[in-house]
Amino acid sequence: MRTFDEIYAIAAGRKGGTEALEALLVRPKSAAELAALPEDRWLAQFTRSIFQSGFNWKVVEAKWPGFEEAFWGFDVDRCAFMDDDAFDAIVANPAVVRNAMKLATVRENAVFLCELRDQGGAGRVLGGWPSSDYIGLLALLSGRGSRLGGITGAYALRFLGRDGFILSRDVVARLVAEGVIDRQPGSKKAMAAVQAAFDTWQAQSGRSLTEISRVLAMSL
Repeated sequence: MRTFDEIYAIAAGRKGGTEALEALLVRPKSAAELAALPEDRWLAQFTRSIFQSGFNWKVVEAKWPGFEEAFWGFDVDRCAFMDDDAFDAIVANPAVVRNAMKLATVRENAVFLCELRDQGGAGRVLGGWPSSDYIGLLALLSGRGSRLGGITGAYALRFLGRDGFILSRDVVARLVAEGVIDRQPGSKKAMAAVQAAFDTWQAQSGRSLTEISRVLAMSL
């Protein structure tokens, strides 16, 4: 497995130098900034990422004001206790993307966020989760959230500013090239190997998982 500096040099060479590469890197929010994010923004981004998965992003963006209005600004309590009549009205609302299965995740993920209140709330639990166990955070979203498995949950966390990696095609290709895994990781063993590799590169560089993930993606 190459060192982070070696992979960084490859990425910089592909992007026109270190200055150009640095300009493309994304820095995550701090734990304090994430803790201050209101619950409704967590639910809104979960929903947006769920709908963007497999759908045309431009269509979702164009209809997003309709989502915000239909779900009361993603008020977590109102969404969690939404009755079937209210849900049916939203499914019939042309202002949103009328996919009933995905729309149902709003209520389900609102319930999930309500449950996190006993542990300090979404901002503290999801935002303060240690980066050294990022795969544990992804497992939490997959197991307790609705349609937040795979890379959907990872993209939602990225857009919220939470530190982490995304196992995109290019990142996976770099991990394969470095001998970390041999295919898209799906097993606990493979995910543990991915976490270990990112931990090593983080120790070598002092950079966030987000930055490392971006460098890996741009090294191909």
